Amino acid sequence: MNPVNIAIVGCGVIATPYAKDMLAYGSLRLHGCFDLDPARAQAYAAEQDCRVYDSLDTLLADPEVEVVVNLTVLPAHYEVSRQALEAGKHVFSEKPLAGSSAQAQELVALARERNVRLSCAPVTFLGEAQQRAMKELLSGRIGPVRVIYAEANHGRIETWHPVPHSFYQVGPLRDVGVYPLGVVTSIFGPASRVWAYGRTVKPERLTKRGVPFEATESDFYVAMVEFASGPVLRLTASFYTTDKGKQNGVEFQGDDGQLYLGSWMTPNATIETATFGAEYAALPEYTPATHGLNWAVALDDLARALREDRPQRVTGEQAAHIVEILEAAHTSIREGGMVDVRSTFTPADPVFLQPA
Repeated sequence: MNPVNIAIVGCGVIATPYAKDMLAYGSLRLHGCFDLDPARAQAYAAEQDCRVYDSLDTLLADPEVEVVVNLTVLPAHYEVSRQALEAGKHVFSEKPLAGSSAQAQELVALARERNVRLSCAPVTFLGEAQQRAMKELLSGRIGPVRVIYAEANHGRIETWHPVPHSFYQVGPLRDVGVYPLGVVTSIFGPASRVWAYGRTVKPERLTKRGVPFEATESDFYVAMVEFASGPVLRLTASFYTTDKGKQNGVEFQGDDGQLYLGSWMTPNATIETATFGAEYAALPEYTPATHGLNWAVALDDLARALREDRPQRVTGEQAAHIVEILEAAHTSIREGGMVDVRSTFTPADPVFLQPA
C-alpha cells in the first residue's frame, strides 16, 4: 500500500518516540512538522528528515498532508484538532481528546460532517496482552464480570520529569486514568454513571532542580464507574503513590474467578487467572510479547483503515466518551453524588476476531 503522509503538530518530548516507532510501518511516512517554537521545529525536522512548516495554516494548506497528529499540550488539543478537521485532514490526537465533553462531541460531529477520520489516544487496548485479556473475558473464562479494580498510580512526576508543572495542573485522572478507562471501555462498552473523590495529598512539590511549586489539581483520585453492560469499576489515579508498588494493573472479578492484567499500558504485560477462592496462576498457553509500548500502532491501523476503506479501531467517539467520564468525575467531586454519562459509542471488534 502507498504510505499515508503524516504531519506532526507539537514537537515536544513525545514526538520523538512517535517518529521512531513509525519507522516500523510501511503504511506511514512522516511528511512534516510544526511547533510554536521555530527552533524546536527546525531541530525536530532535521533529526527526523521531514519538512518543517512555518505555521499551522501552512501545514493544513498542504494537500500532501493526509493525517495530522496532534501532540500539543492539553489546552491546545481542541483548537488544533478543530482547525485540522475543518481543513479536511484526518486527525489523531494525544489524550485526552479535549478539555470538555462539549468540545469533544463537537470534534466528533465535525469529523462526521467533513467525512474525515478522528482518532485519539489512549490506544494501549490494542496491545497483545490487553487483547488477550479481552479474549479470555469475552469467552467467559471467569464468568460474568461484575467488579473491576484498576490502578493508575504514576509516581511523583517531579522525580523524573524536568518540567512537571503541567502534570499537576491536569491531575492524574486525566493524565493516566484514561489508560485503564480505554482498556475497560474497549471490553465492556459505555459507562452510565460516575462517582468520584479527589484530594491533593501532597500540595508542596520540588522540581529536580530544587525549585518549589504547588500541585494546583488533585493528585489523588478514586472514581466509581458503572457500565451499562453491568460491571462496576473502581479506578484509583495518583501522582503520589509509586508505580513500583503493589497497586498496579487491572483486576477483573467474575462469578467463576478472577483475571489479573499486570499493566494497562504495555503489550507485554503478565496475565494471571484463578477460579474463585483459589490462588492466581499464569494464564495457560500465553507467552507475553517481547516488545514494549509502540506509540505508532494506532496510526498504522488508521492508515490501513484509510487505504482499505474500513472503520479504524481507535475512534473519536470512544475518546469523547472517556472525556465525558472524566468530566462526570470532576462534577461529582465538585457537586457530590452520582453523575450520569449520556454519550455512547460502539466498541471496535477485537483484533483477535479480525481476519488475517
